[in-house]
Amino acid sequence: MKPFVVNNHGRLVFPANFSPDLDFSVLDSLEQFGAVIGRDFESKAPTGTDILSRVEAGAYPSRFELLRDLGQNMFWVNRYSMTMYDKRPTRWRDVPRHRPDVFLPVLTPWVDGDRKVAAVEQAYRELPAAWDEGAEETVFDLLFDVFRNRRHHATELPAIKPTVAEFLRTPDALTFVLPEHDPDYPVFTTQEIHDAEAAVPELEALTRWAMVLHNQYPWRRAQTELRPASEIGDDDFVVAFHPRTREVSAFLDRVKAGHVPARRAASPAVPKPPVRPFPPVKVREAFTVQPKLEALAIVRGELVCDNADVVRNTSFSWSPMSAAEISAKTGIDQRRYTSHDIGELALAAAKAAIAHSGRSTDEFGAVLVATCTSDRLIPSLSTWLSGELGLLQTHCSADIIAACAGLPYGLAEAVRQLQEVERPVLLVCVEKFSDKIGSVRTSRMIFGDGAAAIVVAPAAEGSAGDVDILQTYASGPPEQVNSIIWPNPEFDNDITVYGPEVKALVARYLAQMIGELGELPGDTSDTLLEEIDLIVPHQANKTMILQLAEKAGLSADQLYFNIETMGNVSAASIPIALFDAVRDKVITAPMRVFAPGFGAGAVGGYAVLTVDPSIVAPEVVLGGPGERPAGAPAAAGSPPIPGTTSDDVRVAFGV
Repeated sequence: MKPFVVNNHGRLVFPANFSPDLDFSVLDSLEQFGAVIGRDFESKAPTGTDILSRVEAGAYPSRFELLRDLGQNMFWVNRYSMTMYDKRPTRWRDVPRHRPDVFLPVLTPWVDGDRKVAAVEQAYRELPAAWDEGAEETVFDLLFDVFRNRRHHATELPAIKPTVAEFLRTPDALTFVLPEHDPDYPVFTTQEIHDAEAAVPELEALTRWAMVLHNQYPWRRAQTELRPASEIGDDDFVVAFHPRTREVSAFLDRVKAGHVPARRAASPAVPKPPVRPFPPVKVREAFTVQPKLEALAIVRGELVCDNADVVRNTSFSWSPMSAAEISAKTGIDQRRYTSHDIGELALAAAKAAIAHSGRSTDEFGAVLVATCTSDRLIPSLSTWLSGELGLLQTHCSADIIAACAGLPYGLAEAVRQLQEVERPVLLVCVEKFSDKIGSVRTSRMIFGDGAAAIVVAPAAEGSAGDVDILQTYASGPPEQVNSIIWPNPEFDNDITVYGPEVKALVARYLAQMIGELGELPGDTSDTLLEEIDLIVPHQANKTMILQLAEKAGLSADQLYFNIETMGNVSAASIPIALFDAVRDKVITAPMRVFAPGFGAGAVGGYAVLTVDPSIVAPEVVLGGPGERPAGAPAAAGSPPIPGTTSDDVRVAFGV
């Protein structure tokens, strides 16, 4: 889990984006670790030589671009130390000589560093400020002090540092030496980093980068030297590296022991189409008990995360992207997050739906929960929910992991349950993505939190019910099946989205769905497709869905979206969008709706159903710490940190 926090300014902060804390329990080899480091620290970061070349070529249009390169460069320089080790300046006489878990970095002098440092300083002074000269100066003071006092090359740094004993056996090896050390050297607290503030989101992100990098060197950097063991005095200080966590220690032990990672599974079989197509289920013909939708209730995450919040939390592994560019790429301006756990969301929605239906809980025969983000395995979220609602027994309480096709999958199972129990079924679609995203921007831009609950009950005798057609799919080419992964060991167990593969599976399913509807006869028209009043698709990515819908022969005015303010809530996205379509008076009378969903696992499905606006319950609003209501602007910005001079670096406290 990578939880967000709400800082003292009421702003959302994502600590994992600037303070990397890798999960070493999923890494077995240096090759695996190297792949993570290469992607997160190296692929976007310029070297000192790159920065010098850009300075000499006049490639920087403003100070911001130079500051960004400096920050990414220094995260790259610290790629191993900040992910694996805790740096502890220690008097040489007190350094243990024979412990296997105390290390000293062996470093190569940065022979051309002076030239690069001088070029960067001159370029910064000559470049114009991008937005806020004071804020940019503060960031520069912090970053440049780290950059100019760097003593070593960074290209060939090893992940595993030598132990003290190994260092002593290498006479010409050089390491950090400090003639003196102040143990009270000022560093930023975690809360101060979270509370960093700037009017410009891009500068707020850079401020946090600079504060984190400052904390990597909690000593007087100008006095740092590189010396061999023979030139270190007993009262000199060296920078001893200790494993940051127990998991790092275990990883080092595995690597040193020559642990061989488990072999990957054999290559998957070539996918083949089914021997005959799976036809859509005509509910009115296939089932005796017809389903009636009696209630729909929703709960949104109580916190608004807008695109500026995403930019304020830019990770050092991201390419530049503005709030406007995020909107253009995804169609999303805001997504909703919650400080509550996923069970609280589900329970609040369930209670509201049951109340609106006029039913009592002892009437229900089954509880179904569609979710792909539950952190509850035993008991399942559905069985936990059944207990919280006071149900002594159900015929079935089960979780359905169908990701973004959660509504059609859930409705399909609810209709089947109706045949057996002939009493109401509670279907809850709920997701909480905000603490499972980590520093992967594609996921952070898209996903949000929310819940919806639907009461599906037996329709009156002789009634046609509210569900006409149900269809579900799954599987496909392995690259589509694995297009969205959580947990993903290759991305520190965060949720990961592979965009081109997702687009391919959506295009495949959407074309299939439209084809099926075009072949089904309508009640008064040639095809059922002609009788659809409104299309409420899974709210995946508005830009992508509109492009694919156009290719499938659909026009934009046939589709309803609420993704601009909700983001992608996976299983909950369609029912929340149905709720909002009633709120926005798009649905003002019983209306036939086509609701297609598609997503992780190459799942897909759709429902053709009649939505009566009377089923919509009053919206449930959950409060939370540091809540910023929907539509409220973020706190006004100010220069990030008021500076006070301390030696060579402007360090600010009392933020």
